[in-house]
Amino acid sequence: MRPRDLDEFAGQEHLLGPGKALRRLIEQDEVGSILFWGPPGTGKTTLARIIAERTSAAFVHFSAVTEGVARVREIIAQAGQRQRATGRRTILFCDEIHRFNKAQQDAFLSHVAAGTNWLIGATTENPSFEVIGALLSRSRVFVLRPLGVDDLQVIVRRALADAERGLGSLRLRVADDALELICEQADGDARRALNALEAAATLVGEGGEVTRQVAREAIQLRFARFDKGGEEHFNMLSAYHKSLRGSDPDGALYWMARMIEGGQDPMIMFRRAIAMAAEDIGLADPEALKLAVAARDAYHILGPPEGYLPLAEMTIYLATAPKSNAGYRALHAALEAAQLTPAAGVPLHIRNAPTRLMKELGYHAGYKYAHDFEGAYVPQEYLPDELAGRTFFEPGGLGFEKEIARRLEYWRKRKAEGR
Repeated sequence: MRPRDLDEFAGQEHLLGPGKALRRLIEQDEVGSILFWGPPGTGKTTLARIIAERTSAAFVHFSAVTEGVARVREIIAQAGQRQRATGRRTILFCDEIHRFNKAQQDAFLSHVAAGTNWLIGATTENPSFEVIGALLSRSRVFVLRPLGVDDLQVIVRRALADAERGLGSLRLRVADDALELICEQADGDARRALNALEAAATLVGEGGEVTRQVAREAIQLRFARFDKGGEEHFNMLSAYHKSLRGSDPDGALYWMARMIEGGQDPMIMFRRAIAMAAEDIGLADPEALKLAVAARDAYHILGPPEGYLPLAEMTIYLATAPKSNAGYRALHAALEAAQLTPAAGVPLHIRNAPTRLMKELGYHAGYKYAHDFEGAYVPQEYLPDELAGRTFFEPGGLGFEKEIARRLEYWRKRKAEGR
């Protein structure tokens, strides 16, 4: 059911719709070397084949998983010979180009730089991290998106109707809700949707009816799209953190669940949550950090699946806690001040004086012991002279920081009055 031309291609309207960038390049025969970046089953290989067909180019397909640099050089040499002998361009399609290391990717550079033949690379990983800069700078990058449910329904219905390439000869009857389930569960992957449809057809046989229950059996246990070592790992952690920061417990729980289903180590989520409790909640709710650490310890004791409950409870608590990054800002302001004043001395009055010489030099002279004064507070300077009077911590107006703000205001007032 691979589309044979652009008119059959479903999805990627942002690239292939009328007047869109990639379609214009294809129609004008000016594609050049490009990189397709997108999840599985979104049409990267198909688009490369269509481009070769539309531009009358020879198409050579190889995979970075199974073939090495020697084969790349052989293909490049053959492409050069073909160009000289017939004038026909060659499109080298490298599937999973991110699997080549940086040195191996260098083999493409001379081919791409010449411009007479084109390289089309396909990757599921962010090319910013996985493709060498020299190759990236010489190629256009097009991002393919997961296919929508409507796009997948178009593909699946074509497969049901097409007797030559699809399942049309089986005369299947497929309930609308079964077809909808297959397309929803495919995670934007056309290959996965077609595989599920084929499995359902096998279950019911020729002339059979695919119900929602049959579709569910055909799909069985699908694995969430989650690469623990790739960009999606960081994307989901980022979504989890930002949902917590944004006080959205539903969003945070969803991304937490996606990572659990994808096989993420919960300890990674706990580490991110503990960091978030310090960075984004801070002293607005001092219990947040303690609860996050306690939830991690509880998971250690319980393990899965029982340990997922303290993970979920922590997620809800952090998402609904008052937020403040005042401590985060104070830390960085203090670090910046420390970097700018690396030689600032400790004021004499707050230095200890364990020896007679140190006492004679004025160490500890004039120090006021806070507990000897009302409220265990006495105005005196604790910063070096270069930073006297500087303020690093400014509490926010939410949660416990309101109480901290009240205390600071009281102490500042007493300091201004000199008592």
